[in-house]
Amino acid sequence: MTVATVPRGLPADSAAWDVLAAKATAVRAVLAGLGGAVVAFSGGVDSSVVAALAVEMLGERALACTIVSGLLPDDEIREAEAIAAALGIRHRLVPLDVLALPAFVENPPDRCYHCKARVLATLREVADAEGLEAVLHGENADDGAVYRPGARAAEEAGAIAPLARAGITKAEVRALARDLGLPNADRPSAPCLATRIPYGEPVTVERMRRIGAAEAVLRGAGFGVVRVRDHGPIARIEVPLADLPRLLAPGFREQVSAEVRAAGYAHVTIDLDGYRSGSFDLARAASGTGGGDG
Repeated sequence: MTVATVPRGLPADSAAWDVLAAKATAVRAVLAGLGGAVVAFSGGVDSSVVAALAVEMLGERALACTIVSGLLPDDEIREAEAIAAALGIRHRLVPLDVLALPAFVENPPDRCYHCKARVLATLREVADAEGLEAVLHGENADDGAVYRPGARAAEEAGAIAPLARAGITKAEVRALARDLGLPNADRPSAPCLATRIPYGEPVTVERMRRIGAAEAVLRGAGFGVVRVRDHGPIARIEVPLADLPRLLAPGFREQVSAEVRAAGYAHVTIDLDGYRSGSFDLARAASGTGGGDG
């Protein structure tokens, strides 16, 4: 394993790289022993590393599948297609109507469980039709420390998380992505649009559309990490604290407000606490049930 520089998040010593190289070898060994695999592929860095290693070890017996459900913005679907092409892995868009699931639409705290169970069942059907043994997903070793009900669905479905199994952390995923030359090694996490809606309020096509449109405005303005929390007619914008002065700059603030309102909101607010992963899970974290990503 060779790199020109030591990526952020890993110690600047060869021992750290030796550990990561051993973990990557363990992942390759797991993949090499499979009779083919479908990769649950969002285009994020975790699933991209899994896909890169899967095609390296399995060739045409690896198939990356991206679920098209309205839960990811269209530009992220296009990015997933481009990354899959760059990796040289077979790629398929798989339509799935998650809004047909009442347990998802009702938006309980375990919403992700119901969605992931359906997603993995669908990918299992694809794998069976293709004669591929396994379904892989991109959970890493850090994911177990936060509230992720989807992990239970993956376990029940028998899906394999090779990164987590090898003990690869998020920082190590990004380091490995750089070593593999992946274009999205530093891409911020981008959980599904439903995470922007408060628990107990329904998930609808219209809410996801306006969230996606509003976040596209802010990403287009150069904010790499942004969440637009949907409180009905009110958009609550979260960006990292360091980005607040730019967002609040006279003239720029008015422009952003107008464009976010045009996405479908009557009022636009800025959260002075800044971006927090799993914003709607903070109360759950305080009660000891953990926080999530979103």
